[in-house]
Amino acid sequence: MRVLGAGLAMLLLVRTAAADPVASWVDTTTGHRVVRISREPGTVSLYFTQNGFLPQGDKMAVTTPQGIALVDVKSWEMRPLVTRPGAVLLFTGRRSRNVYFAERGRDDAGGPFGVFAVDADSGAVRRVATVPGGWIGSINADETLLLGQVARPIVPLRPDGTLARSEGEVNTPGMNDYRATGPDGKPLPYAEAKEVHMNRRLDAKVPMEIFTIDLRTGARRVVTASTDWLNHVQFSPTDPQQILYCHEGPWHRVDRLWAIRADGTGKHRLHTRTMNMEIAGHEFFSPDGKWVWYDLQTPRGQVFWLAGVELATGKRRWLHVERNLWSVHYNIAPDGTRFSGDGGDPEMVAHAPDGKYLYLFTPAVIADVAGIHADNADALIAPGTLAAEKLVDMRRQDYRLEPNMIFTPDGKWILFRGNFEGTAHLYAVEVAKAGPPQQ
Repeated sequence: MRVLGAGLAMLLLVRTAAADPVASWVDTTTGHRVVRISREPGTVSLYFTQNGFLPQGDKMAVTTPQGIALVDVKSWEMRPLVTRPGAVLLFTGRRSRNVYFAERGRDDAGGPFGVFAVDADSGAVRRVATVPGGWIGSINADETLLLGQVARPIVPLRPDGTLARSEGEVNTPGMNDYRATGPDGKPLPYAEAKEVHMNRRLDAKVPMEIFTIDLRTGARRVVTASTDWLNHVQFSPTDPQQILYCHEGPWHRVDRLWAIRADGTGKHRLHTRTMNMEIAGHEFFSPDGKWVWYDLQTPRGQVFWLAGVELATGKRRWLHVERNLWSVHYNIAPDGTRFSGDGGDPEMVAHAPDGKYLYLFTPAVIADVAGIHADNADALIAPGTLAAEKLVDMRRQDYRLEPNMIFTPDGKWILFRGNFEGTAHLYAVEVAKAGPPQQ
């Protein structure tokens, strides 16, 4: 046996139906079981807003160095699904057992590209759409519409949408790097260098469109267009016509969160800044599609909230987050009762001195004093708090690879990306604490 480092217990091998075993251990800092699912470095899950699970909840699609694979969420067995060169995993369907992929990576200036569906059981592949340009970010709940965005840049864009520059490029799967110098000529920390790149991209005023592709007819429809930076396009997990997107850029410069219907109607802002240096972003739907949740800071780097807005009513909930608990991304359990957070390193916006952990959050309402309700309470923000439990010690993690936590459909495990063993791998942590070791 060997020791993996701070906070990790001795490595135990657990046999599965796969040819190679996965690695499993109990994190000695948190008491939760961690499984390294991937057998080779460079295996990563999708971004936290993109659905990777089949509708039955039995398997998850992931990216591997060879292409696309399926992970059995019970046994952690992994089997190849798509190995064709250039295939890029997009998402899975919420109705069918289709896994969707593009024939090449994002390149707004690269012209048309194909989108394909592969049957998770038979492996049969078929082309479902040809996209004139841009990128596809989501598919709607009934799998009739693809949702994408396209920029018409006069200079090349990086895969994350920022203006291309030779410095700071890192090709590790799921990992971005940013480098820039400050007014004094000294290198900026990673998070501030990212702000410089994002500000440059926003000021470029690149014409953009958000569009849909009808999988029944092939018709392309523009949902909205702007010279603002449009990004983070998402379809509701339940409403086939509801879209969530953002105005990208340095968050203190933009009102980021927006909703719109697929036919272009109902466009409205979900959060309006009222304070200088207030920021909001990394928005995501609740599993029932009724709420949008997001990271809110009033102001940036000082006061932290996990905030939510109900789409139908406009009701708001703000759950206070302590500095060390602030997370790059939050996510929500399938039953909507708990949240996850993937922490952050000291250079990031919260400058948390001890924030490199994965967390499980349980929300609590701040009750009225003596049960006395304000007359207009229903029109006010409902405040609350988050009780936190540490799940994984991430003190060895390089946070340029963001963990992007995703609950399994049964809510018993959370999958995440990690490089704390030196290279990028796919892991899972059990939500329930591990029992005492067997004698």
